[in-house]
Amino acid sequence: MGELFWTWFWVGLTFSVYIFIAWRSRAGSTTDFYVAGHDVHPVINGMATAADWMSAASFLSMAGLIAFMGYGGSVYLMGWTGGYVLLALLLAPFLREFGKFTVPDFVGDRFYSPTARVIAVICALFVSFTYIAGQMKGVGVAFSGFLNISYERGIFFGMFIVFIYAVWGGMKGITYTQVAQYVVLIFAYTVPAIFISIMITGNAIPQLGFIGDMKGTNTPMLENLNKVVRDLGFTEYTSTNKSQLDVFCITAALMFGTAGLPHVIIRFFTVKSAQAARISAGWALVFIAILYTTAPAVASFARMNFIDTVNEATYIADTEDYEARATAILAEGGKPVPKWYKDWEASGLLKFDDENGDGIMQYRGPKAPDGIANEVTPNRDIFVLANPKIAELPNWVIGLVVAGGLAAALSTAAGLLMVISSAISHDLLKRTFAPNMSERREMLVARVSAAAAVIAAGLLGIYASSLPFVAQVVAFAFGLAAASLFPVIFLGIFWKRMNREGAIAAMLVGLISTFSYIYYFKFVNADDPSAWWFGVSPEGIGFLFMWLALAVGIVVSLITKAPPQHIQDLVEDIRVPGQRLKHGPEGV
Repeated sequence: MGELFWTWFWVGLTFSVYIFIAWRSRAGSTTDFYVAGHDVHPVINGMATAADWMSAASFLSMAGLIAFMGYGGSVYLMGWTGGYVLLALLLAPFLREFGKFTVPDFVGDRFYSPTARVIAVICALFVSFTYIAGQMKGVGVAFSGFLNISYERGIFFGMFIVFIYAVWGGMKGITYTQVAQYVVLIFAYTVPAIFISIMITGNAIPQLGFIGDMKGTNTPMLENLNKVVRDLGFTEYTSTNKSQLDVFCITAALMFGTAGLPHVIIRFFTVKSAQAARISAGWALVFIAILYTTAPAVASFARMNFIDTVNEATYIADTEDYEARATAILAEGGKPVPKWYKDWEASGLLKFDDENGDGIMQYRGPKAPDGIANEVTPNRDIFVLANPKIAELPNWVIGLVVAGGLAAALSTAAGLLMVISSAISHDLLKRTFAPNMSERREMLVARVSAAAAVIAAGLLGIYASSLPFVAQVVAFAFGLAAASLFPVIFLGIFWKRMNREGAIAAMLVGLISTFSYIYYFKFVNADDPSAWWFGVSPEGIGFLFMWLALAVGIVVSLITKAPPQHIQDLVEDIRVPGQRLKHGPEGV
């Protein structure tokens, strides 16, 4: 059976499972809708958290970035992994002990201020919409590359599926759907990696294969890849052009941004206790590690196979007589452009400019020894999806990878939609502007908010098609979270003297400074990296502004009135895991 059949088979099967789970797990109360009733088993929640956290950036883009940036791309691997450990050990148990629905809920009650709550909502919305743009871009890439559907139509199709299980099931439906999505995405990620590792290195364990020897030789795979990319004029795979400061800042921004991501934090509100939150975090780290330890292998294999199949290939413009032309080129001793390239070229995500008019595809770096200009421009987001085709794996594997990419994007998109929905219905209306709203009315508003957020997310995804890579779009969200939400969460838990004035100042300074820097250097002055402050890129600037926000929050708190005593007592309560709060479910 053909590739298109298997792709539709896997996509149709998995989407049917998601909808069925959402129907069986549909929310019947606001507690179900916001936090899945606080009774999700830690192992189940760990799996759902892994799916929520491993977005299209992890599944589609991270390996692509590592493939083409080499060691420089490892900042995403180190930052996201380290950030999850930071969140799990430093913040999650204490936030669960607080017993709230959302991050703005914590901020509003901890800092005894409706204004602080509203600003936290604004920060959460900025982070969530920036993040969700990357997820919808991943959905568009997957559909346009495999199902003969335009990028825009693919996004609308993904919107429809998310709409069903997010609006219908709320957090309860999303949680159990994410468990299924984790199974799909991890199976889809590891199966091709095992196949390709055996083909290239003879080792069935990808994590060992990419640091081992090439199959049938005594040459280490990475050493061979270093030589190949160096001979073509690229930076060696195991080195980077980034400055050490920028590498450090990007890694740190991703780490602290992870610890401030509202859609990840909210997952720890779905378990029964702080102890369950810790257990859940441990299981999530195990589930995440399966993909993250495989990603470097996938990246190196993708780079090797791409160069082998594309460089010096004879270009075939017309796909109608591709087979005949390819056969003729082979008979003449040449190498025809691979069929997978022609398939992806139609999506607009691969580009060939025949600079010298010889019809041969020269793939070169900026320091090519032969002086030939580069003629092949790939979009790095395609390589996890294209890898099975490049390696000529069975059609059922190709279709499975598409379903996995969609599972990764949709699982995170659903979690982000819950943040947006709860921020509007619970934090802005129920807790701020309409405190007398009934539970039934709140449920209606939550569902309407989720529906509106789905539409807005789709439009953002269409706009994001002009942005470079999914992982970079997502990195901006992490920078915003690191600078705006992490300082107030961290100080709110560990410093009793932090007051509402300090929290408001810290959030505003972090959000405005980071957003302004990213906007200016990505959309106004995008072609002048020399103007970056201290040489720090927009992906890493959130780390520097995080320290500014922390400093502002501390200084403002010290020069203004201390928090009320009952708030300071509350901080003591949440720092003792397992101790029941003396306050009701709606806080002090």
